[in-house]
Amino acid sequence: MAADEGGGEQDNNMGNHLQLIPAESEEEDDLDMEVEDQDSKETEKPNIINFDTSLPTSHMYLGSDMEEFHGRTVHDDDSCQVIPVLPHVMVMLIPGQTLPLQLFHPQEVSMVRNLIQKDRTFAVLAYSNILDREAHFGTTAEIYAYREERDHGIETVKVKAIGRQRFKVLEMRAQSDGIQQAKVQILPERVLPSTMSAVQLESRSRCRVVPSSKPAAWQDQSIHQWWQKYQKQLLLSSKGNLFVLQRKFYCANLTSWPSWLYSLYDAETLMERVKQQLHEWDENLKDESLPSNPIDFSYRVAACLPIDDALRIQLLKIGSAIQRLRCELDIMNKCTSLCCKHCQDTEITTKNEIFSLSLCGPMAAYVNPHGYVHEALTVYKALNLNLRGRPSTEHSWFPGYAWTVAECRICGSHMGWKFTATKKGLSPQKFWGLTRSALLPRIPETENESDQERSPLLCL
Repeated sequence: MAADEGGGEQDNNMGNHLQLIPAESEEEDDLDMEVEDQDSKETEKPNIINFDTSLPTSHMYLGSDMEEFHGRTVHDDDSCQVIPVLPHVMVMLIPGQTLPLQLFHPQEVSMVRNLIQKDRTFAVLAYSNILDREAHFGTTAEIYAYREERDHGIETVKVKAIGRQRFKVLEMRAQSDGIQQAKVQILPERVLPSTMSAVQLESRSRCRVVPSSKPAAWQDQSIHQWWQKYQKQLLLSSKGNLFVLQRKFYCANLTSWPSWLYSLYDAETLMERVKQQLHEWDENLKDESLPSNPIDFSYRVAACLPIDDALRIQLLKIGSAIQRLRCELDIMNKCTSLCCKHCQDTEITTKNEIFSLSLCGPMAAYVNPHGYVHEALTVYKALNLNLRGRPSTEHSWFPGYAWTVAECRICGSHMGWKFTATKKGLSPQKFWGLTRSALLPRIPETENESDQERSPLLCL
């Protein structure tokens, strides 16, 4: 995304930083680089994280006195809608993902004011070709918090929005005021029946107890705990790569297919396997904090994956939670490291260094004072990076941490920031926030794939 605004990537990086950094002498820059090399090698994972993970999700840097709205706008599946488009928003938004914005252009400020008086919904286009502004898909976004400011005579609007529904672009129109209107078709979510529904007795299905993920009373809590324990017995237990399926797919004995085949397309089984991967990223992750609905869960995972736009737009096209989970699991299993998108071969970090410092997961969207949105991935350790400038706490996305701009050591591309704690008792004492737009997932090639073109979506 660093290259998406304005001209070339190198010329435009500074506009994407959290603030403008004063130029320093080469000696000071060299000193920072040497310290960083040694510091990166000595970084160890902390045993305990005592940082308040609710702080990043609140986006307090936008201000604490934002006007909040309640309710939600949901369009009918397959319906055609005409929705205004924010022209300078270059984010591939996932349903359920929070989108913070700072808008300065008079056109955008006027548009948001009009939206507040209506349904608060605008379109975020998923550009497959940024240069040609070509987009065939996108996501509706609904504003849930809003604030206006005037700084040095410039009107600014600060917004917090959330992704709602996927859509297909049918037509683009321009109004007399220059605002683009997108005629879109709302894409439905295909809810597939259980893999065992064709062979299970309907009477047994009606006896199944599925409690709420948030029990309201003690009796509901006990049922919920029993159901979780039953699910663990019912799903799969893993021993290396051999999965021993238990009672869940016993009806498979009535068919000509083995039970493990049904498990490959079972939503609950897929969710459990993805959760195992998520627990590797966040040892303190509680299953209760994750969506219990397969659709919402699959979108939550999609928003956390540090993949490039080519893979993300493929996930956005999928209309089934089961297929989306299968692809996400394939990506999580096969992706071993993340490289500089510009260099492609310069390794920046590995999958094992990813961790969560936010309730949203290891990656979330944040906006800097210039209005540029970054999706920052938190990792313990990063390689092949140089620091530029001095640490600053101004407009920090992680309160209590100072940030320093980090660039690729080989090509100089903006990769993200190093965050260092301002207090000794805060844990972790340091970590990295890498912007997704600068990362390229590395997936090792097999002998069969080395000489042929690989599908952009691994499991298809």
